Amino acid sequence: MSVEQAYGSWLLGPSHQSPRRLRVRIQVLLTVFLLATHAIGALIVAVLANWVLPDTPTDDGLQLALAIAIPVYVGFALVVGAVVATREILRTLRWFQRGVVPDLDERRRALEVPMRLTRWQLGWWAGGTLLFTALSVILQPDRAISSALTVGLAGLVVCSIAYLLAEFALRPISAVALDAPQMLRERRGLGVGGRMVAFWLLGTGAPVVGLMLTAILVLAGNTVSVRRLAVVLLVVSAIAFVFGLFVTLLNARSVVEPVDDVRRALQHVEAGDLDQRLTVYDATELGQLQGGFNQMVAGLRERERLRDLFGRHVGHEVARAAVDREVALGGEARVVSVLFVDLLGSTAMAADRDPAEVVDLLNGFFEVVVEEIDRRGGIVNKFMGDAVLAIFGAPVELPDHAGRALAAARVMAERLAVEQPGVRAGVGVFTGTTVAGNVGTSRRLEYTVIGDAVNAASRLTDLAKQAPGSIAAAGETVAAASPQEAAHWTPWRVGEDAVLLRGRARPTDVYVVGSHT
Repeated sequence: MSVEQAYGSWLLGPSHQSPRRLRVRIQVLLTVFLLATHAIGALIVAVLANWVLPDTPTDDGLQLALAIAIPVYVGFALVVGAVVATREILRTLRWFQRGVVPDLDERRRALEVPMRLTRWQLGWWAGGTLLFTALSVILQPDRAISSALTVGLAGLVVCSIAYLLAEFALRPISAVALDAPQMLRERRGLGVGGRMVAFWLLGTGAPVVGLMLTAILVLAGNTVSVRRLAVVLLVVSAIAFVFGLFVTLLNARSVVEPVDDVRRALQHVEAGDLDQRLTVYDATELGQLQGGFNQMVAGLRERERLRDLFGRHVGHEVARAAVDREVALGGEARVVSVLFVDLLGSTAMAADRDPAEVVDLLNGFFEVVVEEIDRRGGIVNKFMGDAVLAIFGAPVELPDHAGRALAAARVMAERLAVEQPGVRAGVGVFTGTTVAGNVGTSRRLEYTVIGDAVNAASRLTDLAKQAPGSIAAAGETVAAASPQEAAHWTPWRVGEDAVLLRGRARPTDVYVVGSHT
């Protein structure tokens, strides 16, 4: 996912912003969210208490008391609450300001900050409920019940909204706190299901309870006109609708945003991009989902790395074949083309040159050899000191494997002459039946080919030291190759006698690179 929305919203900025900038951003968002939420809540309570609720008109004494108490108490609560909240956050998150890695206790306390802020806010609203109810009891007792219900229910709704906004603003802190395996294993709070039910009760259930209590007050004997009752129901319903919808939307976004993060990241993984890592900022099951995604992608990266290493060791075709089907001991008869390359004069070179220079020469030699083998679909089966054994046609069927092996031998010889003039190599190519498969034990095995074709390719490599271009191929290989590739090869004899390779009962037709006469 984009680092610009690492925390699920552009309001929180990118993950790479400086700690100082992030701290200022969090404090500004928290201050704006909390002050605005509680100020709007207090305003709505004042409107409801004075002009909407079905009750007797407010007498002059209570009006005067409320005119003084409401702004003083609300202002005091907002200012002191903001100061106390800021001080508590700074104290709890001192490790974040210093830029140090928190311990487990500090991580747990950081995740508790939104709930602690909400508890303080509930305390201020509880204090307001007691204050305004007491004023009503003293100055106008018949308004005491409506005052208590209005302030109390409003406090519950407003604090639920403030909690969701605080949790949103503190996501960057939660992300740091949750960046530890042990934290993701610990489930906190009510979980997603419990939280959704709780916020429905606070955001929608509480206003509906207010409507029910209004009806009960009317039924209990409070005289009120039909018009005023209709106004009350309409206003309270509108407030319930707006605040209930707002709470539901905030709660839904807190659930949807982590899921959306995972969905977008999965699309990248499906496209082959394994460099994905989600920022875990939710302490519920959703955070465990984000963390589980990170663990899954890390496992996929590790698997891909092992496959790559495995492929480099045994050949990517062998690795893919091992992944696609069960690996078991045993082999099968396969007609393949074997290419053997042996560096000439390596012993003298190692004795006369600096070791680093020898390694550089060997690496340059192997790079040319392996590139040409890979380009034509062969696999490097073994590196044997300064020699290479390659197979064309196993473990995966390869059309025209003889022609591919001949082309690889021919082109690598041309490239070595130009790119590695200080290196000479003999190349032998033979096509024949081999036993191809896994040998070893069930705990440690190797894919290889065994048989006459392998031995003959090795003998041809020795013979190639005398041949033009230092390449020798068997007649069986040239005959099996495509006409286009066979046209590059011509028969070659050593003296007057047919070539009898060591270990073989009959002579071998030998071909070298050249034109037919």
